[in-house]
Amino acid sequence: MRQLEDELFPSTPGKFKGERSHAMNRQLHRCFTSSSTMFMLALFLIALTASYLSFRSFVDTSRYFNASWGGIQWEKQVRDSAQVHRSGGMSVLITGAAGFVGTHVSLALKKRGDGVVGLDNFNNYYDPSLKKARKSLLNRHGIFVVEGDVNDERILAKLFDIVAFTHVMHLAAQAGVRYAIENPHSYVHSNIAGLVTLLEICKSANPQPAIVWASSSSVYGLNEKAPFSESDRTDQPASLYAATKKAGEEITHTYNHIYGLSITGLRFFTVYGPWGRPDMAYFSFTRNILQGKPITIYRGKNRADLARDFTFIDDIVKGCVGALDTSGKSTGSGGKKRGKAPYRIYNLGNTQPVTVPTLVGILEKHLKVKAKKNVVEMPGNGDVPFTHANISLARRDFGYRPTTDLQTGLKKFVRWYLSYYGYNHGNGVN
Repeated sequence: MRQLEDELFPSTPGKFKGERSHAMNRQLHRCFTSSSTMFMLALFLIALTASYLSFRSFVDTSRYFNASWGGIQWEKQVRDSAQVHRSGGMSVLITGAAGFVGTHVSLALKKRGDGVVGLDNFNNYYDPSLKKARKSLLNRHGIFVVEGDVNDERILAKLFDIVAFTHVMHLAAQAGVRYAIENPHSYVHSNIAGLVTLLEICKSANPQPAIVWASSSSVYGLNEKAPFSESDRTDQPASLYAATKKAGEEITHTYNHIYGLSITGLRFFTVYGPWGRPDMAYFSFTRNILQGKPITIYRGKNRADLARDFTFIDDIVKGCVGALDTSGKSTGSGGKKRGKAPYRIYNLGNTQPVTVPTLVGILEKHLKVKAKKNVVEMPGNGDVPFTHANISLARRDFGYRPTTDLQTGLKKFVRWYLSYYGYNHGNGVN
């Protein structure tokens, strides 16, 4: 007790230490009842409180600057990336920007002087290092890609608070037909919930942006009429992926009707090319052929070869940019519709279906390696026997004209693949 008292009340020469306990109590009483001591104690408490609040403020500020998004420098990067450098240009938020199509569209828009800000969650559906490499490519061209999920309304709201985007190119999605059997919830999370989250932010933005988004040729499902036209039935999906894309078309129509959002849906037909997706057949065939592994080729009913309307990435980019340029304006403000806004759906394909065995033959030619083939019947995993696009609407409305045949497109893909993965194409493949 005496030690504690000595620490709390420093000793002074004379009688403090020498007096009895009741004398010490009187001294303590005098100390605490004196006005000067009370004043000093109050100042001490105020200083202590101020120091605590200052520390908390420092901690909060540190969190702000160290967060994966947010902060003064982060906001500057967003603004710089969104800066428009041409007369009449647009400022575009591109979701899925580190994806295959997203990367190419971002580069095309930036090259002509539009402002571009990317958003991508870099998930591990396929090798994230490829997505990171695409991000590095975009960074070298002055395009800032924010790491975040389209389901995160906080980050979307923050981006719209920083930049008054004129357009949104929504390409973020859970892709792939067969993967839906393994992980169905990821399709609902990304393709439906993520879409609704984005639309909710866009409807409340002032001004509202025009929206162009990626639907899919998969919505045609079990349709047997060829070529596929936008007016054909799309109520018989063959996969969960197709069902979520069809649901997206219905959801976007609702937001267009209620809130006046200008919305354009693009039904992509089997996109391929440099920086493509490793889960696609042409990509995995190339990898396996080079590694000496067998490839699996599916056949349809009556041993018919499967066929796809393979569309080169450069042609798809032209279609995306054309859709953005002709999207028209949203008519709502602050979540309220002021008038009718455009709602459009287009096919983006090549119009020349090619069988899968023909695709393999072209790859063998460019790789100078014969494939080891396993030909099997197509399982019931959501795939369809053929796709074939009618592109007359896109040609009429924004001049969409694909120019790259499969032979030329695969040659460009193989050149990229050999370079990216370190093969010496000039000396052949070992």
